[in-house]
Formats: sequence, C-alpha cells, structure tokens
Amino acid sequence: MVHSPPKLVCRNVWKIFGARASEFLQSVQGKATADDLRRAGLVGAVRDVNLEVHEGEIFVIMGLSGSGKSTLVRCLSRLVEPTAGEILFNGENLLKASEARMIEIRRHQMGMVFQHFALLPHLTVLANVTFPLEVQGVDRELREARARKMIELVGLSDKENFFPRELSGGQQQRVGIARSLAVEPELWFLDEPFSALDPLIRREMQDEFIRLQSLLKKTIVFITHDFDEAIRLADRIAIMKDGAIVQVGTPEEIVLSPATPYVAEFTRNVTKAKAVRAASVMRPADGWAQQGAMASVPSRATVAETAPLFGDAVERLRVVDAEGATVGILERSDVVDLMMRG
Repeated sequence: MVHSPPKLVCRNVWKIFGARASEFLQSVQGKATADDLRRAGLVGAVRDVNLEVHEGEIFVIMGLSGSGKSTLVRCLSRLVEPTAGEILFNGENLLKASEARMIEIRRHQMGMVFQHFALLPHLTVLANVTFPLEVQGVDRELREARARKMIELVGLSDKENFFPRELSGGQQQRVGIARSLAVEPELWFLDEPFSALDPLIRREMQDEFIRLQSLLKKTIVFITHDFDEAIRLADRIAIMKDGAIVQVGTPEEIVLSPATPYVAEFTRNVTKAKAVRAASVMRPADGWAQQGAMASVPSRATVAETAPLFGDAVERLRVVDAEGATVGILERSDVVDLMMRG
C-alpha cells in the first residue's frame, strides 16, 4: 500500500517498572536486554519500541497476554508515563507536553475504546454519547445533533433513550464506539474492544468496524491477541513479545515471511487464504472492468472470504476499491491454487 505521512511516530520508547528505572536505562545507554532488566529487578513492559502509524491506516498491535501491547497503547496517549523515548503526534512530542496540553489532546484529538464498555449506567444512550462533548463545553444543541449522528452511524437510532442495562453486549459496545467517535478524533485507540463479546457478536462487530472505517477513514491503533481478528482488520500488524516489537508488516508479510521463529510459531496454524487479500491475487481488469453484471468483492477481502462466491458457473469476480471502482479481476483458478497450497 502507498503510505501517507505518519500521524504517530514512536522512537525508542521504554516503559520500565521498578525503582530507579530511568537511572538504570541511562546507565546502559538505552541498550538493556530482557535479561539485564531481570537481573536489575526491573520489569520491561515496553522495550525500545520504534514504529510509525500512517494517516488513515488500521495499525494492529498484537501479542500474547503480558506481551506489553496494552501498556504500549497507554504510553501512546500518556495514560501511562513512558520511562524514555519520543512519541510524536502530528510532529509534536507528547512526552514534552504539559498535563493540561495532554488533557486537551485526549479530549479533542484522540478517541479511546476499551474492552470494558465503561458506560455510565444512570445515563441513556444519547446522554452517554454526548458526555465527552459536554465535558468539552460544546453547546447542548450541537452536541446532541452530533451524538445522534454517531448513534445512527453505529445503527442504534431506535435506542437513544435506552439505558445500558437494557442493551445487549454488542449494543453496549456500539455505544462505546459512538461515544469515542463523537469527539471526531484524529487518532482512535481500541484496546481489545471485542474480546468480551460472544464469537458471533464479535464477528458482527468486526464487520461493523470495517464498515465504519470505510466511511470515516480514521487513523486507528487496534490492540488484540486474536490473530484471525488482526489479519481481518489490519493494514499492518506489529507483533510484540516480552515488551519488544519483533516484526511489523502487512498480514501477508507476517504470515508468508515471518521474521523470527517466534512469529513463525505464532502464525503456524494460519492458512494463507485467510491472510492474503484479493488485491494481492487479482489480475489486471483489462476488458472485464465494464462487466457490471459480474459479482464483485472488496479489494480488502481475503481469499478465504471470496472463495464461497465462486459457484458452479462463476469463474471470475470483479475486485473493487472502497469507492466501488473495478481495480482487478479475481480468477477461480488462482483462488483454488492458493487454497490448495496453504
């Protein structure tokens, strides 16, 4: 994919828990290994992280429990104070920003959704979604209009006056998403937002998330421990182990070219068809681009998702971009070949 300029940049970011962590890191000139930290009685929750998140991309950070992914995302918004490094948001170093400045940035430019919905139980859906705008001091008429727009966007227009206890888990999470979007954030953090949901509802929320992103084109940092979820949603994935990032790449790069034995083991049971997208397998559209009657698939769809569309008489599908324009043709033979190989 062609990258836009980075919206968020991390340079040599560390978060070490324990006494005199900063002094220790300075003494080793920022070159401590995990063993060095253990011998010093310290815990390296985030170790020397370098990454860039580009405008409009879904950047997924994943790893097993305890890998440091949630600590890292909290460092990015300074909900957790990093021990060292630089975090640049629109070129501004957040680690040099005052607390008042950080509050302003979080209120106006960042949206956050966490695993636990954290809805206010005594407020209706509408009141929950307007709450961050009320904190900003937005006029009541304007904040309610914006909140209704977000509620409609997540498909809950008929639930505006319901209380959280009257909603299902999936509906509550939609309210959380609408609330975070109400501030119209430039950067959207989602920390395992669907992991508490049942598998079927989780799949529906992933579909909803993909739909919302196609409309809003937000810059997103998404945390998950579920590799299937990561390869379905991500433009790029960063895999963490023991606080460090061990590989960054597209889902296809991670699955087809693992950089370390750990990544290879992590992805061992993932079939290629689940990771490879239609855009990577398609052929030039040539004269087929005008075949409007031919069924189409999004360029982001995985080969596994497209396979069921090849019925007995279907030999090819149009591949379309987010605007519905034909960008290529997907042939049955290419899909079968990939699935047989992986």
